Amino acid sequence: MENRSGTLINVLEVLKKAKIQILASTIADTAEYGIYRIICDQPKEAFAELQAAGVAVALSDVFALELDNVPGGAADVVRTISEAGISIAYLYSFTHKGKGILIFRTDNMDEAREVITKNNLKYICGKDISELF
Repeated sequence: MENRSGTLINVLEVLKKAKIQILASTIADTAEYGIYRIICDQPKEAFAELQAAGVAVALSDVFALELDNVPGGAADVVRTISEAGISIAYLYSFTHKGKGILIFRTDNMDEAREVITKNNLKYICGKDISELF
């Protein structure tokens, strides 16, 4: 997105009009542009609506993990992923209903999935994410 007044509200209004619920979001910015990442209940529909509105968009697969909300919980999970040689492109986390939620993207989805399964990490997928809210 362009880093100028009104750009974010335009994106939010497109999603509002399409009745798409944002579950989590983050913005990273520079002087000229921003990257607005969202987790929503209808990602494919959000992509199509935003693209039709002339917004530069990309659809990416991410992992969402549910953690016990205890000090060091995120560190333990990130260490497990990191020690398996998996790099994390970006990550954001929050707490909800007493649980920690860690969302991340990696360029090695298959290997990450194996590590998650092998270590019995609680992977939240598809509609399960929207059912959290």
